[in-house]
Amino acid sequence: MKAIILSAGEGTRMRPLTLTKPKTMLPVAGKPIIQYNIEALRECGIKDILIIVGYKEEIVKNYFKDGSEFGVNIQYATQSKLEGTANAISYGKDFIEDSLIILNGDIILDEDIIQEIKDDYEKTKPDTLMVITEVEDPSAFGVVELDGEKIVKIIEKPKPGETDSKLINTGIYIFNKDIFDKIDKTEISPRGEYEITDSLSMQIEDGKTIKGHFTTKKWMDIGKPWELIEINEELLNDIKGEIRGTVEEGVTIHGEVFLDEGSLLRSGVYIKGPVYIGKNCDVGPNSYIRGNTYFGDNVHVGNAVEIKNSIIMENTNVSHLSYVGDSILGSNCNIAAGTNIANLRFDNKNVKTTIKNKKIDSGRRKLGAIVGDSVKTGINSSLSPGVKIGVRSTIGSGVLLYDDLESDMRVLVKQEHIIQNKKIKENQSSLDDVHSDNNK
Repeated sequence: MKAIILSAGEGTRMRPLTLTKPKTMLPVAGKPIIQYNIEALRECGIKDILIIVGYKEEIVKNYFKDGSEFGVNIQYATQSKLEGTANAISYGKDFIEDSLIILNGDIILDEDIIQEIKDDYEKTKPDTLMVITEVEDPSAFGVVELDGEKIVKIIEKPKPGETDSKLINTGIYIFNKDIFDKIDKTEISPRGEYEITDSLSMQIEDGKTIKGHFTTKKWMDIGKPWELIEINEELLNDIKGEIRGTVEEGVTIHGEVFLDEGSLLRSGVYIKGPVYIGKNCDVGPNSYIRGNTYFGDNVHVGNAVEIKNSIIMENTNVSHLSYVGDSILGSNCNIAAGTNIANLRFDNKNVKTTIKNKKIDSGRRKLGAIVGDSVKTGINSSLSPGVKIGVRSTIGSGVLLYDDLESDMRVLVKQEHIIQNKKIKENQSSLDDVHSDNNK
């Protein structure tokens, strides 16, 4: 069995984080998202992998190369036009020998799922095996209807009352060669894409067997920025503490903390795990790093900084006397002294943020800022909950930013100053005192 991982999309709902890197390469708990899938396949004995790339493909290729460093064999195919999942899978036509497992590169799943479906497929030999799970609200998914274990109908994003089923398609499949015959016959959808669900519906009409493999195991889809924070929380709960760097006298560590090579915790640092700190980081002195925080490589955190439940990507500096809560900071940012990134509304309601020009309820009571790469803040600036800042933008000193900021913009505060001559003011005060005394 071989595998295809889909990694061609732009990830527009994850902007500004995906303006500079593919969604599948966003880091979480120490690794790019897609690496979790590659390692899960490897652990289940599937080592021949075709990655379908497209948007900023050089980042994926430069990181994984031929896969040998990760114990797998990786080939690449470029989806020249983003024309849907069926089109992406079609690039595997000459790659398949007997069967292919298909994974989206922007999900993280329990590797037991892969082993289960591999065993199930080899035992029952359906034409297609689809992993399904149950959700409370299936309206945003492809919903399936079953006859026993056989899928008999697929309804994409059903309207209320269209189906009673709450079983959804997770986007994890095992196919034999028949799927490529169906993909060749698949017509472009009203959305302008070649939908794999249309190809699967052809299989159903053709009498092919599509087996639904139900799972309750961990399956996490990353579609919105705050979901990266949530998955980081989930994965950090599984880390094992290890100190490879240097810890000065006077550092306090509670819980599981991974400190990678070349990193330094200065005296007075207090860490409450789980926390992951990458290579060559410099933290403190006297900083407070709270649970579920991840630092990429070469992160510098200054004196008396507090960071809580956040993702700080590589080469970013958070200067002294700053606070960062429930936020994502991109690569190569410089957060100036006294910057405060708020994560809680005054009314304690859920934080909303903008996705594709529409305000969305994050479902989170605490959510800070989503900051793109190479952003700079000035001293004593503040960011409101849920604010998004595009790449290379600058927030001036003393700015309180309430609204999102596009890329390559600058926000400054215009102040009015009263400038007085102190000597004249002091002399005038003395004269006023004399007149006051004479009038008594």
